[in-house]
Amino acid sequence: MLNISSKSQLHKKVDLTTYKSGQKVFHKKHFKYFNRFLLAFAIVGIIILFLPWTQNINSRGNVTTLTPDQRPQTIQSPIPGRIEKWYVREGDLVKKGDTILFISEIKNEYFDPNLVNRTGQQIKAKTAAVSSYESKVIALNNQIYALQKERQLKLEQAQNKLIQAKLKVQSDSIDLEAVKIDLAIAKRQIEATEGLYNEGLKSLTEFEEKKSKFQEKQAKLISQENKYLASKNEVINAQVEINRIQAEYVDKISKAESDKFTAQSSQFDAEAQVTKLESDFTNYEIRNKLYYITAPQDGFINKAIKGGIGETFKEGEQLVGIMPSNYDLAVEMFVEPLDLPLIHKGEKVRVQFDGWPAIVFSGWPNVSYGTYGAEVVAVERFISPNGKFRVLLAPDKNDQPWPDGIRVGSGAMTIALLDDVSIWYELWRRLNGFPPNYYQPQDSKTIKTPIY
Repeated sequence: MLNISSKSQLHKKVDLTTYKSGQKVFHKKHFKYFNRFLLAFAIVGIIILFLPWTQNINSRGNVTTLTPDQRPQTIQSPIPGRIEKWYVREGDLVKKGDTILFISEIKNEYFDPNLVNRTGQQIKAKTAAVSSYESKVIALNNQIYALQKERQLKLEQAQNKLIQAKLKVQSDSIDLEAVKIDLAIAKRQIEATEGLYNEGLKSLTEFEEKKSKFQEKQAKLISQENKYLASKNEVINAQVEINRIQAEYVDKISKAESDKFTAQSSQFDAEAQVTKLESDFTNYEIRNKLYYITAPQDGFINKAIKGGIGETFKEGEQLVGIMPSNYDLAVEMFVEPLDLPLIHKGEKVRVQFDGWPAIVFSGWPNVSYGTYGAEVVAVERFISPNGKFRVLLAPDKNDQPWPDGIRVGSGAMTIALLDDVSIWYELWRRLNGFPPNYYQPQDSKTIKTPIY
């Protein structure tokens, strides 16, 4: 029997060092050193777990400019046209107002090269017409004034005639009453003479004489009555004349006023046409200036979007791209909605630019190399199309300046610095998928400014 289950130890009964494998395994000290190394590594690892770690938010971004007017832009033409001549090349530096290209018209209503001059002549002609209508209105006003004065004089004359006619009626009425009295006296005399004649006291001659006087008085009464009626007719005629004068001059003045209003209407229409022509004249002058496409600001010509000679384009189409020569660099980064509450205006961010060598330890920014300081200047209020929020960063004035060779549009890696925690806490947070510590700075003094 082998007695395998016994407690006897084989290495005490058999010398294993006599075998080659035993000679290689036993009596070696490197296992002891390795164990010590593992122990030291474990101790160092435990110590490292309690070292500080700066929580951060990593994000990709792009280099941009601080203000919108400093960003790359395209130049458009407000009018359609055809390219006739280029004055620049791609990459040229242009100053504000420098001519970039010359275009020509493609609309037939603007083909006339003397369109501005002809419009100016039309303005002069219409202005002269306006002056003529003004003079006509003045003449008609004078005519109306003269007619009003003449009407006043005519009415005064007719009023005087009416007064005279009324006085004559009054005089004829008095004369008529006198004739009636004389007729009554003659009647009494003839009656008395007739009685005396019948009694033989008066002669026939005296009686006939009284009778003749009585008939004369009757004839005179009839004549005076005719005069009285004629005087009353003259009063009526004077009143009719007053009405006729009023109607006549009302018609004349109304006709003159109608002519005046017609002239004023024509004057206003001519003035409106002059205003329209002046507006067209100004538009044509401005349109002529738009044939030369100029640089809106100092900058570099990036790319001719519309090239060649004779190529046509519509209004508002992009013709050439330009990059302003003077700009303040900035970086736009995009953060997740979960991290947005951790970003505050004025906080510090580290930026690594594409193409620039850098050694980055995101949790230990103090030992990183090749990163540059930035400061949060704006946080977007609405989510971007990529599902993240845009944050604008400006250079940190208290840090080293950004490299001069950076170009707008290049990429960048951003590291937003948050709270300082232990490494073990950061590992625990990441293993559990928790967000970084939420904190709200009280003022600008509480915002952490690391030393680099």
